[in-house]
Amino acid sequence: MTLSPRDDEPSEAIVEFAAASRVFGTGEAAAAAVDDVSLEIARGRIFGVIGHSGAGKSTLIRMINGLEAPTSGTVTVDGVDIASLVGGTLRQAQKQTGMIFQQFELLQTITVRDNVAMPLRLDGVKRAEAVRRADEVLEFVGLANKADAHPADLSGGQKQRVGIARAIIRRPRVLLCDEATSALDPTTTTQIIDLLRRINADFGTTIVVVTHEMDVIKDLCEEVAVMSAGRVVERGSVLDVFVHPRHAVSRAFVGTVIPNELPERVSDRLDQRNLLQLLLLDDQVTAPIISTLIAEIGVGVNILHADMTEVQRHTVGQMVIQLEGDAERISAARSYLENEVVSVTEVAA
Repeated sequence: MTLSPRDDEPSEAIVEFAAASRVFGTGEAAAAAVDDVSLEIARGRIFGVIGHSGAGKSTLIRMINGLEAPTSGTVTVDGVDIASLVGGTLRQAQKQTGMIFQQFELLQTITVRDNVAMPLRLDGVKRAEAVRRADEVLEFVGLANKADAHPADLSGGQKQRVGIARAIIRRPRVLLCDEATSALDPTTTTQIIDLLRRINADFGTTIVVVTHEMDVIKDLCEEVAVMSAGRVVERGSVLDVFVHPRHAVSRAFVGTVIPNELPERVSDRLDQRNLLQLLLLDDQVTAPIISTLIAEIGVGVNILHADMTEVQRHTVGQMVIQLEGDAERISAARSYLENEVVSVTEVAA
């Protein structure tokens, strides 16, 4: 089963990497932060890039706004080869790409309103117009009452909202989020995710999210690329990567949301016979699968673990069970499960 978001809509690419690499250093000291990446990001989507520290995620998105130039290959944004631009033409193109940072990057000595208005003031917009626009976006992000405050007076979540307001004041076509929720608590992270969704829905802004948090990918993004050692090792819809992770790195990240190992104290008390992990999707989650195994097939079922989560408007469930019974009934139970759920996997105790 391969599931892609918005299959009925056009997927014109606004960002395209074509065999793009970024190498730092020379000779024996050369290291590829991004290594031969070919990737398209569709206009108007929310696209995630996930990987461990050092995977090349931040370098990848810095190539989108021209802060890093590819050593080889090309990075095209809205039909323009960013690396071919210099001087004023590059700066003009960069205005179409907003950036949200992990550490907020606010100027402490000026007000929230002036922080937000700063990009327009740097563009030469008159103060009255810049202030009017700043007040508009502060209203949008829910901080109209903090316009005259200074960053030191704000919580972490409020500071990030200011950073978002500043990033969208130029009405960019692409919004880049570099670990934008990593410094925030879970409740504030949810609020920032909701705000980013609203920016995408209201303005049609393409959003590219770099993170090492699979929960953020699950709750926010439609598509995801998994990076390791500078390469994209897997790419697909978020749901498809959750349900069918093909690469070890992807499976490890999915395992942070849908656990795929039993606690050691549990596994130490079990043998390895007929220990199965079931993956269920949507209606399968509420189907009477366990009762059918017991009542109709006649096997005993020991439920060791079960949970569920929401992924892009789909319910994904996971269960670890141990079957008990004679070989014929166990075989029948396995056949039944393989027809009724997404996947059945042997679990080593």
